[in-house]
Amino acid sequence: METTIKKSMKNNSPPDGILGKRVSISEVKPENDGKEVVLGGYVDTIRNVSKSLRFLVIKDWTGDAQITIKAAEGDPMMETVGMLTPQSVVVVKGKVKKTPQTNRGVEVVASELYISTVSEVPLPVDVTDETESALNKKQDWRFLDLRSHRNQLIFLMSSDFEKFTRDFFAQEGLMEIHTPKLLGAASESGAELFTLEYFGGKAYLAQSPQFYKQMAIISGFEKVFEIGPVFRANPSFTYRHDTEFTSLDVELGFINSYKDVMEFEKRWLTYTFGKMAEKWGEAAKKEFGVEITAPVFAEITMKEAQDIVEKLGMPPDRTSDLSSDQEKALGKCIKEQRGADFVFVTMFPSKVRPFYHMRPADDQSMTYSFDLLYNGLEITTGAQREHRYETLKKQAEEKGLSLKSIQFYLDFFRYGAPPHGGFGFGPTRTIMSMLRLDNVRKATFLHRDPSRLFP
Repeated sequence: METTIKKSMKNNSPPDGILGKRVSISEVKPENDGKEVVLGGYVDTIRNVSKSLRFLVIKDWTGDAQITIKAAEGDPMMETVGMLTPQSVVVVKGKVKKTPQTNRGVEVVASELYISTVSEVPLPVDVTDETESALNKKQDWRFLDLRSHRNQLIFLMSSDFEKFTRDFFAQEGLMEIHTPKLLGAASESGAELFTLEYFGGKAYLAQSPQFYKQMAIISGFEKVFEIGPVFRANPSFTYRHDTEFTSLDVELGFINSYKDVMEFEKRWLTYTFGKMAEKWGEAAKKEFGVEITAPVFAEITMKEAQDIVEKLGMPPDRTSDLSSDQEKALGKCIKEQRGADFVFVTMFPSKVRPFYHMRPADDQSMTYSFDLLYNGLEITTGAQREHRYETLKKQAEEKGLSLKSIQFYLDFFRYGAPPHGGFGFGPTRTIMSMLRLDNVRKATFLHRDPSRLFP
């Protein structure tokens, strides 16, 4: 029996109630042969075989499906197909048919076809173009770029990374908190502050939740975390920098040393990477050509790291941090020598660390702090915090800070503070490194840099 469209050409939008019956494309499987389904999605390709046979491939966020349209020449359904353009949104009702002629072994033979919206042509961007200039243009048209299965996979994985993280943190007894993003004083380097007017005064966008997660520990909560936005007025245009990003922050009370914080991070990443491999390992290998493996950790001091990169022909500044190129080279070297893709670099000079990092009693030029590199990319900065009031004041003065501007923070420590420590972690950089993406913009929903505030 020939099928026809149920609406006239002037009024072929989906009828009321039909979308309530819609199923996701991933639910259409060969074992559903003969079942009637309603699908909705974006038109990916249109293939005209004959006047009475057309094929569509439509996509939703769960996958794609072939839609087979059979109708007599001149049938309104064929006229409707003729109206379609790539990325138009359609609703299809039809029967599932098992077939060996499609990648998924299944198709849907349409009995009804409705157009929600017709996309303009040509499309303003080619989402398959991977050049740097195309990357910039795709950021302008990010909503189109994100329709690709590859890009949607990145964010499905990102979402699950946070889910598995929360699952682990709940098992470990951590409490989730939400700290202010409008501050009255800097929590990190003052040079990277965004300043804004605030009722006749000044406020600053939070560079991290550092002060407030420490306050939570001192308030008696003992183990806390936050996943939220932070802001850095960094003028850099690099593959790994942005001016707004998501930070994952942890703070743990009653620790013996910064090593306790590192051990916690190891347990968490081992758990989370295991869950990611279990759910997304096959898809990551198919789409990105990478394997999600259990983390292997190495640990070296900053001095040892500097010695390594110097032997590699990249002389370091012994009083400063490693450059991004030196981190890459260090990560590659440790991977080759020890088989570790994660490298803890410990004992940073106090000159390059904030005043609130604890320093060894026998060497005040160093700090009980660490970075964690993943495939040569820094994803974590952590430390044991200085919890003694007088020592904290002294270290702030040595950094040239006005005690008056941070007195609210110093007050936290006047009435008893347990030894504590924690870290700030970059989920976006981690997904970027996991999938071997070459730019943080590809792992960021909407990127912000010094020249981009839209869309």
